[in-house]
This record gives sequence, structure tokens and C-alpha cells, in this order.
Amino acid sequence: MTVSLNEAAAWQQRLAALAAGSAGNDGAHDANHLERVWRNAQKLLTSYPQADTLVVMAACYLHDLVNLPKNHPERDQASRRSAKLARHQLAWIGFPPEKLDAVAHAIEAHSFSAAIAAETIEAKIVQDADRLDALGPIGLARLFYVSGSLGRSLAHPLDPLAHGRELDDKAYALDHVAVKLARLPAMMQTEAGAALGRERLAPLLAFCDLFAAEWSGSSDR
Repeated sequence: MTVSLNEAAAWQQRLAALAAGSAGNDGAHDANHLERVWRNAQKLLTSYPQADTLVVMAACYLHDLVNLPKNHPERDQASRRSAKLARHQLAWIGFPPEKLDAVAHAIEAHSFSAAIAAETIEAKIVQDADRLDALGPIGLARLFYVSGSLGRSLAHPLDPLAHGRELDDKAYALDHVAVKLARLPAMMQTEAGAALGRERLAPLLAFCDLFAAEWSGSSDR
């Protein structure tokens, strides 16, 4: 479902302002992340014109209103809390009330840790758009940013690609590529998201090989 360019622009400004009011100091989940997720969603929307653009936009901007650290014991509740807060704030600024349930569901279902099934095309697009930001060069930068904030080492000192050990991304940042990121394309909810996910995963895997070669001293570079 499309909205006019003027209407979309007006709502985008209001939604960005709402998100800014709850922004913290997490560089991996900042205003730039929200803008990238919305850009990803716009790419996906071209393949799914039946989706409600305004619902997707609102969920993209407000999905991290409550952003708990990765190691927080209630991390799996963050998306539910974000959805509840978004519903309240959207109602306060006059967002169409008939769309609030759809926005709340899309926010709840975006989270990997919450494990809530995405039941609408809007929720599927938002989930894919958010996960796409975990892939590609920016996704790689976000990975090391978060891992550093949690005190994790760059990689295992002797076996960075885990050829002879169990993967442990709670100890080694590089392990997170295999533990989670490499799985994301196959977990995408839309065909368009899966295709973009495969594109963005390829350079991450290439980086891992280059990193391991330098890490072990076998690189000629």
C-alpha cells in the first residue's frame, strides 16, 4: 500500500524525531542504523507492493526504542518493550490507529533473540531489513563494535576459523560470522531479502579468509 511522497516525507521526519528521543550511545543501533534499515526496507518494498509502506516505515524507525545490551538478561524482551512504547508514542502523535497493531507486531517480530514469528508481509520486510544491516561491510563493523564493547577477543589465537574447535562467539568476535551471520540469508522471510543477504554475506566470508591468513602469518600481503 503506497502513500504519497509528501505524506511519507512528513511521517519520516516525525518518526525519526520519535526515535531520536530514545537514542542511547550504542553506535551499532544509532540513528544511522535506523536509516539504513529503512533504506533496506524500501528496496524490499519494491518487490512487495501489497505491503503497507507506512507500517513498515514506522516499525523500521521505532524497532529499537528499547535497546538492551546483547548480554543483558532480559535482551529477549527488548522488542516487546519497544512495541509497547511505540504504540503509545504513535497514538500520541496521531498515527492512524488502525495501523498500530501491525506496527507493534512488526517491531516485536524483528528481534532474533525474541524468536517471535513474523506473520505479516510488513513484519517479514522489517525483520529482513534489520538483519540485512548485520551483513556486508557495515555489518562487519557493527560486529566488531559490539564485540569490543562486550570485551571479546578478535579471534582465537591459534584457530581463528574454528577448523579444530567449537565455535564460541561469546569469546571471539570472528566466530560470530559463522555462528549467526552466515545463517541469516537462509533465514530471511522474503525472497528479495534472501537474495540481498547472499550478496552481502559473500564479502564477509572473504574477509574471514583474509583475516585468518594474516592472523596466522600465512598471508603474502
